[in-house]
Amino acid sequence: MKDLAYHWPDGKKCAVILSFDFDGETPFLWRSRNQNVKTMGEFEQRRFGPRQGVHRILDLLAKWDSKASFFIPGRIAEQYPQAVEEIVKYGHEIGLHGYLHERVDELNEEEIEETLIQAKESLQKITGQRQMGYRSPSWEMTESAFNIIMRHQVLYDSSLMGYDHPYWIGGLPEIPVQWLLDDAIFYRYTGGSSASPPPINPKVVIDSWKQEFEGMKRFGGLFMVTMHPWISGRASRILALEELIKHLKKDTEVWWATCEEVAAYHRTAYPDQFRETIHHMR
Repeated sequence: MKDLAYHWPDGKKCAVILSFDFDGETPFLWRSRNQNVKTMGEFEQRRFGPRQGVHRILDLLAKWDSKASFFIPGRIAEQYPQAVEEIVKYGHEIGLHGYLHERVDELNEEEIEETLIQAKESLQKITGQRQMGYRSPSWEMTESAFNIIMRHQVLYDSSLMGYDHPYWIGGLPEIPVQWLLDDAIFYRYTGGSSASPPPINPKVVIDSWKQEFEGMKRFGGLFMVTMHPWISGRASRILALEELIKHLKKDTEVWWATCEEVAAYHRTAYPDQFRETIHHMR
């Protein structure tokens, strides 16, 4: 039987990444781009993220001396440059997340490349970085999109779920996500005619995340939570996030890292293992 164990630096048993998709109102703008929308509810709800949520998150991360990975659509960088500058000032990683949070499966190849270039330019103006990691909006991916981000030499992808530790797909390190560790499935609620159930109590969410952490630690996986400032920046959820960070910080067998750091480690430690091809079922 082949060895499926993943070994972290310095004998650590698990890696922890705090990641944030700082997308604000862009998913709403993309979804409603061809509609005559008259309501303001969801639009304003999402703008809470850039206005208040992200700043609360940055203060919390600074309090606990924790670096995080922020994936930001180009439009958000243009609309809220001071917020992005603050993220950079605190030393957090900045990654690509589309321009207007476009789903790549709804774009042709030319449009995918155009939005990627536009997003890179918007973030480079603030960060000065020429290379960044990439997370696909809505965690959707196509062969075409993957080939394009490889051609543009992104540092890694963080959109897929093929393992619960880093792996190679095509020519890129994949830093895998998972729905259980995404705040949106628990908290996202926009009211109106939304079919979503009411938000779950933050204590229940943090308890489930703690359980997943214990499982990841046993199996040597990557524990990466994905949060959105417009969702997790709300008051009670900030308190719950602090409880999670406090719990994780007590564990000396954890390697705290950013996505970029984990991708760099994977390139060095596993250049020939855990390799998968880009494949789409037809």
